[in-house]
Amino acid sequence: MDQYVISAVSTARDLVPVMQCIHELLGRLPVTARSRDHPGIRIEDGEIIDEHYSGPILEDVLRNNAIRKVIPPTGPYRGVPVTVAPVRDGSGDAIAVIGIVDVTGVFDIADLMEQYTTIRKQVCGADPCPLPTESTAAKR
Repeated sequence: MDQYVISAVSTARDLVPVMQCIHELLGRLPVTARSRDHPGIRIEDGEIIDEHYSGPILEDVLRNNAIRKVIPPTGPYRGVPVTVAPVRDGSGDAIAVIGIVDVTGVFDIADLMEQYTTIRKQVCGADPCPLPTESTAAKR
C-alpha cells in the first residue's frame, strides 16, 4: 500500500499527491508547498510547474509559524493575493507550508463599496440619482 507522509524532510515528490488534490478542490487555482528542509512544488493549470520551488512568503511562514494573507511584492505571484499556512507537527512546530492564490483577497468589499459610492457621486452629483421624475437611463 502506498503511503504519503508530510514531514519536515518531505521532498517535492512527497507533496505531489496532496497538493494535486488541493489544486483540484480549489478549481485549479495555483498552489505551492514546501517542507521545512526541502524546496517544494508549484502547481498551475493541472501541471507541476516547478519541483524545486520556494518563495519568500513560504519561507516567512515556515520561520514564523503563522498564517499570512499578503500580496507578494516579488516572484511569480507578485501583485496577486496569496494565503500561506503552516502544516504543524504534534508539538505545534511548522514542518511544512501550503500556499494558495487567494481569490477572496481580490475582492475587498469595503473598498468595492467605497469605489461604488465615489463613482455614483461623480455620475449623479448630490441629487438622488436618477431623480424620481427621470428614467434610469437619463443620468448615464
